[in-house]
Amino acid sequence: MNDMKELSIAKVNFPEITSAELVPGILDQCHIPFQEIACVNWKDYPYQPAVRFRAAHTGDAILLNYRITEKSVRAVASEDNGSVWEDACAEFFIQLPGDKKENYYNFECNCAGKLLIGYGKQGDRTHAGSEPLAGVKRWSSLGTQPFEERMGECSWELALVIPASSFFAHQLKDFNHMEATGNFYKCGDKLETPHFLSWAPIDLPAPCFHCPDFFGKLHFE
Repeated sequence: MNDMKELSIAKVNFPEITSAELVPGILDQCHIPFQEIACVNWKDYPYQPAVRFRAAHTGDAILLNYRITEKSVRAVASEDNGSVWEDACAEFFIQLPGDKKENYYNFECNCAGKLLIGYGKQGDRTHAGSEPLAGVKRWSSLGTQPFEERMGECSWELALVIPASSFFAHQLKDFNHMEATGNFYKCGDKLETPHFLSWAPIDLPAPCFHCPDFFGKLHFE
């Protein structure tokens, strides 16, 4: 087990966010600090791009903002629920309070805003349907069109607005005062320099993000 990294997720008073592109400015205005995604857990994958994220919530939605600089970027997955983890991809996994220990959600988004949402336990997961996927607002500084790998250092930014309704296996009303667990990741399985970074450390012999035993604590205000 890790030492249970902890993150406080502040509540911000912006109930109607019409576009995810507004999220970085909102989080700036509310002085939400960045956290590092910097754990290199596997010596076979030593590359460490510069990855930061910050998180807040509005009561009924989670706001996420990633800022990333890496050697190359790729956005081949052209549809939601595609193989986004093979691209330049930022991820958020969360286990809701009171849920079965092995069940959790994963929200994985590539650098063109293509999103995968899953729920269940490792090896037995259900993908979200079109409505929960459409409910998540996304913005990427690299646009929305798929592209093959672009070599050379690239800095890019991603923002997501994840409503409670996109937690499709639950009747979730809000995030107020929720005590959850989770982890934040950066990967790129098919980039020229593959990498697997996490916010909370993972003590497993090979790359695996589907490991709720190593989630950190998430305290929602």
